Amino acid sequence: MVEEDCCKSCLTVIRVLRASLVDELEGRIDTLLENLVTCEVFTRDDREEVLCLLGPRARVRKVLDILECKGEEAAKIFLSINSHFQQEEKTHCRNSTDQPQSVGYNKVKQKHKDVLRRRSESMLFYNTRHGEKILFSEHYVNLLLVDGHQGLEIKRHEVLTFGQKRLSLQQKSAAHKKITPSELFLTVHENRPVKKVLVIGVAGIGKTILVQKMLFDFGGGKDQLEFDFIIHMTFRDLNLIDKPTTLRELVLRKNRHLAKELDVILANDNKLLIILDGFDEFRQYRSCDVDVFVTEPDDDAEVVEILGSLMQGELLPNASIMLTSRPAAISHIPVGCIDRFVLISGFSLTEIQEYISRYFQDNALADRMFALVAANELMLTLCYIPAFCHIVCCILKESKDLCGESPKTMTDIYMQYLVALLCSHTQARVEKSLHPLSDIVLKLGRLAFHKLIEHQTLFYSSDRDVAALEGCNLVSTFLDKTVAQEPGCTEEVYSFAHLTVQEFFAAIYCAVTDQPLPDVLQHSSGPGEGTSNGHLDLFNRFLSGILSVRNASLLSRQVGLCCKEDKVETYRQKLIQELTVLCENGAHILNHLHCLVEQQDPSLGLAVQPAALRINVSDEILSQMDYSAIKYFLNLTKGTISELDLTGTGVFSEGLKSLFPQLLRCENLWLGENNIDMDTVQVIADVLRVSDNIADLGLGWSNIGDEELLTLSDAIRVKKKLKELWMEGNRVSYDGLLSLSDLTPTPLKKVVAIWNNLANTVPESLCGAVSTQKTISVNFTDDDMWDAWGEWVLRRCEVSSNEKLLMVLHKVCNVSVPCLETQWAKTFYRNLSQLVQSRIEFCTEDDMCKKLKKFQSVLTF
Repeated sequence: MVEEDCCKSCLTVIRVLRASLVDELEGRIDTLLENLVTCEVFTRDDREEVLCLLGPRARVRKVLDILECKGEEAAKIFLSINSHFQQEEKTHCRNSTDQPQSVGYNKVKQKHKDVLRRRSESMLFYNTRHGEKILFSEHYVNLLLVDGHQGLEIKRHEVLTFGQKRLSLQQKSAAHKKITPSELFLTVHENRPVKKVLVIGVAGIGKTILVQKMLFDFGGGKDQLEFDFIIHMTFRDLNLIDKPTTLRELVLRKNRHLAKELDVILANDNKLLIILDGFDEFRQYRSCDVDVFVTEPDDDAEVVEILGSLMQGELLPNASIMLTSRPAAISHIPVGCIDRFVLISGFSLTEIQEYISRYFQDNALADRMFALVAANELMLTLCYIPAFCHIVCCILKESKDLCGESPKTMTDIYMQYLVALLCSHTQARVEKSLHPLSDIVLKLGRLAFHKLIEHQTLFYSSDRDVAALEGCNLVSTFLDKTVAQEPGCTEEVYSFAHLTVQEFFAAIYCAVTDQPLPDVLQHSSGPGEGTSNGHLDLFNRFLSGILSVRNASLLSRQVGLCCKEDKVETYRQKLIQELTVLCENGAHILNHLHCLVEQQDPSLGLAVQPAALRINVSDEILSQMDYSAIKYFLNLTKGTISELDLTGTGVFSEGLKSLFPQLLRCENLWLGENNIDMDTVQVIADVLRVSDNIADLGLGWSNIGDEELLTLSDAIRVKKKLKELWMEGNRVSYDGLLSLSDLTPTPLKKVVAIWNNLANTVPESLCGAVSTQKTISVNFTDDDMWDAWGEWVLRRCEVSSNEKLLMVLHKVCNVSVPCLETQWAKTFYRNLSQLVQSRIEFCTEDDMCKKLKKFQSVLTF
């Protein structure tokens, strides 16, 4: 290594190889320190300073930091010592690679595969009757895995957020980005092996099924993973351990057959895969970024310390680790140690059809059922989640059709699910039960509600609300039960079939009891407003649907639970008032619109009469369901729409076409931060040709160029109503701006074109508009309009994730120094610098922190 890099300074070599040096030297840190002291590179004080740190990897990093201060000669000696270590390692490898594995090792390896195959060959479907098992090989449907950290921003309910995102992932993912389970640990870059993999997926999308698939294939010898052993642990089991333990004990809990060869297995950790399933279910998931490390398998420690050490490579550093989690918990994972992020994007349309076909086992019946699902936009959109697909199949199986009117809302679907399960599973039991049906549903609702508020989806038999259900035969109809086992401790663990089922029962409880109505504004505010992450979005939708007249009546007839009339009316008035306030303030409104749709009562929409109609649905990738909700509300309103904000919503031509009549009513239309193609530009142009209302149009950072601008300018000439055109951060050149020369200053009084492809010299034909009348802005000025612009950008940065903030910083930091002389610009960039500094202080991801610090240095000009 030294010879190869002799042309570079030794300190430069250390900096370049820093990450690999940490990996190489963590097992030799004590020997390394002794050598450095012997060679008089380190003093004894230096050694003590290193040894004060916890964990070998942290100590290696400290050694490298000290070498930076000691200079070139010290770095040269260090590289010489490391070169000697490498020679020793090569000699050891030559002496050991030809040694055959023991007969006992191979026997245990095969026995372990047999055990894993038996454990994973059957799958228990949601709400299956006692003892009913279905062969895994007959019902597994491939799930789409998309490589790469997709930066899920938890601004809405996770099911809704990913419901929209997965469409673009499935459509745009090139073949090389789709991976199979056997490819999870294949090296991405030649110099960085994949050791730590994080698999992310929303509730019910198939994370545990993916794990079962891997165990099933490994046990049957079908996988192509280069491992001798896979150790599988679930966090719901680990939750039961309340005292210090060791990694050895954790492995042997359910794998006693490994005891004789476990020392060899752990020593050959490069051939070991440890799967940790369900991180979001871990009671201590907020504490895994530990600073107390375990380095030996026999060291006693708390479970969270053992798991944190495994994840960060301090314990079994050569072992491969696979972690699965819902998006809600990933901010608590030390992602700096993750080599690969994998997103499970759920079923495609073909796989939904395949799932329904396998479920019904009758081609003609399955085709008819799929046709019913495909005809219902709402059901089809949500069926990307396998667990929801199962819920729909339950409804279809019991009704052999969609009973009565086809469901129009989420609540409609879940009411049918509730009725279908009651009819299927409970009729015989209810007659013998000492508990009225309504009491059981109410107790389930109480459990669901209180645990939902506490962000809990697992309920242990020791919980008070679970104990209240003891003796209720119907519990098994709605709750899945698993048994978590520890030596000397066995506990039953319950969960609803899916997170959304828990939310539905929680809404029933809130609707029929004296439980106060939640503050809808507080729990479904827009991105970054307050502390909401959409946790209760679907709960609020279900609550609205249950408190509607039609579903309240159905609940009373079928379950015997009645919503109080005063509560129904209170909710309706509350929804009207909040919609009115949101429209007047221009605050985020999308979830309120969905709550309105759940009511299916036009009189509510007609009662919303704000002084100004401002619709803000920005910064959320909109689905066709979202467009339908927007259209539903706007069709109930009259007059002009003061503002429609579709910034950063992933607008596309078909979506805009579906809103065309509403777009014609808009005075201000904001479409920025969308990748707008020519088809979408044509829809915007059609609006400009026809509308008598549109005055302001925002297309900032939407990737439009001269050709798109020419199309828009031709459209503006037809009605000549547009007064302001904002198109900062695009690909427009002065040639493109020439197409607007006859439109300024009338009707266009303001054109903002900063951060476009503009040369330093303004063409003579545009000098009047740019220099004299200042209609076209290509640089910052001291105009008052920039104050408002700066405040708008800061508000967007405050509610954005770090990933989104970086995108904005790339845009707004591209400015020349003369443009910063105005007072507003100084204030704006000073406030932006303070915001970036606060993000750096709370950032836990090293790579992200470095990027933010880079911009911080730019901002402190």
